[in-house]
Amino acid sequence: MTIRGVDHINIATEALEQTRSFYVDILGLEEGWRPEFSFPGYWLYADGRPIVHLQETPKPVGSSIDSALNHFAFNVTDLDQMLVTLDQHGIAYRALAVPGTDIGQAFLMDPNGVRVELNFRPG
Repeated sequence: MTIRGVDHINIATEALEQTRSFYVDILGLEEGWRPEFSFPGYWLYADGRPIVHLQETPKPVGSSIDSALNHFAFNVTDLDQMLVTLDQHGIAYRALAVPGTDIGQAFLMDPNGVRVELNFRPG
């Protein structure tokens, strides 16, 4: 048995519609098919794969900064354009370059306090 990659991430949220809007309207994921679970939620797709699952929860959720799972990362095709979009929506981020590489990054928080990393690798 070997692990081939990350299948998806799941975010529990009290702010389902705001979280959906963040990932779809700002970061560019697409809402897609989701099984008829007994609780509200969304499956959000990139390149035809459901990589972010959102589920509504009535319980308060905490920030990823205070948890063992610090953040997750997306590969993006145009970091500069993504930063323009974040600026247009008033979303704070920290942009940096990975030392010794040509990788550009940005770190930001989603509406639930989940830290998101955006990575751009030229070529």
